[in-house]
Parts: sequence; C-alpha cells; structure tokens
Amino acid sequence: MAAPERLVIRRPDDWHLHFRDGAILERVVPYTARQFARAIVMPNLTPPAATTAQIAAYRDRVLAATPDDLSFTPLMTAYLTDKTDPDDLARGHEAGVITAAKLYPAGATTNSDSGVTDIAKIDGVLRRMAEIDMPLLVHGEVTHGSVDIFDREAVFIEEILKPLMERLPDLRVVLEHITTAEAAETVRTGGDTLAATVTAHHLIINRTDMFRGGIRPHLYCLPIAKRERHRLAVREFATSGHPRVFLGTDSAPHPIGAKESACGCAGIFSAPTALELYAQAFDEDGALDRLEGFASLNGPAFYRLPVNDDRIALVRGETVAPGPVVVDEATAILPFQSGETIPWRLEAVE
Repeated sequence: MAAPERLVIRRPDDWHLHFRDGAILERVVPYTARQFARAIVMPNLTPPAATTAQIAAYRDRVLAATPDDLSFTPLMTAYLTDKTDPDDLARGHEAGVITAAKLYPAGATTNSDSGVTDIAKIDGVLRRMAEIDMPLLVHGEVTHGSVDIFDREAVFIEEILKPLMERLPDLRVVLEHITTAEAAETVRTGGDTLAATVTAHHLIINRTDMFRGGIRPHLYCLPIAKRERHRLAVREFATSGHPRVFLGTDSAPHPIGAKESACGCAGIFSAPTALELYAQAFDEDGALDRLEGFASLNGPAFYRLPVNDDRIALVRGETVAPGPVVVDEATAILPFQSGETIPWRLEAVE
C-alpha cells in the first residue's frame, strides 16, 4: 500500500520541552505553540522552578510569550531537590499549577547542579507523589565519574529505576528521552506505571554523527546519542505502536556561542520542525499509521488527560529547517538540521 501524501491527526502534545527564560523564552515559545496543544515544560532554570510560587510565576511568563492567535497550554513541572517540601508539592498539584515533578540527578545535565544528590533523600516526597497520583519525570542517568557517559542510562535503570519501581509500584514514572536498547526493553516489558518519551533527534542521529567530518557541537545532547544499534532499538520501539511510548522533543535552545565553545553545553533545538522530523522517521519505517498514537494519544492516556479535539495536517512536500533564530543582537540559536530539507510539511491546524 502506498504511503499517504497527506496525513491528518489529532493535534499532538510535546511531553518534554525546554523553553528557558527571558528573551529566549519569548523567542522560542511560538515554534511549539503553532504545532502542539500542550507541552510539559521543564523547570531547570537559574534558579530552578522548585516551589509552587516559582512554578506559577514561570507559567505566567510562558503564557505571556504565547501568541494571542494560538491555543496552547503549558503543563508545568517542579524541580526536585534534596529539600523539596512534599506539602508544597501536593498543594501545587491539587491547585493545578504543577502537573508532574522532575528528577534530575545532580550534575546530570544543563542547570542540574541543584538536583537530587541521593534518591533516598527524597523518599518521602516520592511516596507522597504516589499517594496523590502525581507523575515523576526522570532524567535517567547516573553521574558517577566511574561510569562511562555512554553507559549512564543503562546503569541508572539497574541501580535506580528498577529498585524505585519495586519500592513504589503505584508511582507513575516517565523515563524521558530514552537512548538505549536497555531503556526501550525496560519500558516495553514494564508495567502500566512506566512510560517513555523519545526525541526526534535520537531517532535520527547516532554517536558517530557527532564526529562526522569533525566535531559537531550542535549534535551534542544529554543523554548523549549512542551506537547505531541503540538508535535502531529506540526507533523500533517508538514506531511499534506500543501504548506507553510517546513524543517528547527535549528541544533545548542554547545560544550558538555557548554551543561552539571550549566547553560546549548540551542540548538540541528541534522545535521549529519537530513534527516534520517525526513524520520523516515514521514514514521511513513504514509506520505513518502509528504516528497519531505516538504523538497525540499515548501521552494523554498516561497522564490521564483528554485528547485534543482539533487536528493538524502533515503533507508530503519540502520543509527546509531554518537558519539561525535571532534572539537579540548578541544571541542566536541554531536549529537542528538547519538548512537541510525534510520531506514533510506542517500544513495547518484544523
């Protein structure tokens, strides 16, 4: 059967996203709002959005940056620290300010130095979250210096994730931006309380791509891209139709100067062409009929939210990923695959 030239699906949501703050926030929000109805907004700001008051203020800034003609709902997250107050977290969740809480192992990624140093220190918080049915979103990497960066996700699963889920079987957990065959298999065979998000870039690049023809800092992200066998395993899982894997871009804008430096920061900015990139990957794998489940249905089901009523159309055609996105005179952000042609185009929101 020939692949369709036009695909209409329920409007998707992005279940893992970074907006940053200030001028960058104002510049990048419209890219997401034109495609997605909702997005889980990451809290790793400086300082982090860790309390209900801080999170509510951040939500207001996101809403202020959303164009008036676009319908978009930010779903906010709390940054967990060793000193998180479970009562404040519960109040924020009950009030509808906080959708989920984010576990960053301290030092695992951008602005994570205030993260959790030992998961035992937040055991009371996690138990409270299980009681109130509040999802835990996990950056699944250990940070021990003795563990190779390419093994950190697999080690986290064995040392942290599996014992946590045995201890608290009712806690809903999203293992975010998975990058390994081990992660895909863990979620595939796990229970109904464990899900995963997959980024567009981890469907497309492997670790060799970061060094193809020289060091390519704009392909550096955390978790870092892995061997080709891992990319293929994650891609097979994402396109398989499994109900507990869904779209999460992990789009993470950084100024070009911060990426192209002696100690470049981690993060890939894919928001401008996110849906087109996912459509390309699913099309290449003969799985376009499963894109709506991955992008629009599985996430709401896991988060226990309604699916979106409106629809978007993807059309087979050409989209050229934009050049540098100018924030101000001193700052620009380079999108993923800038200047390259993607064989799908987002046509409209219906």
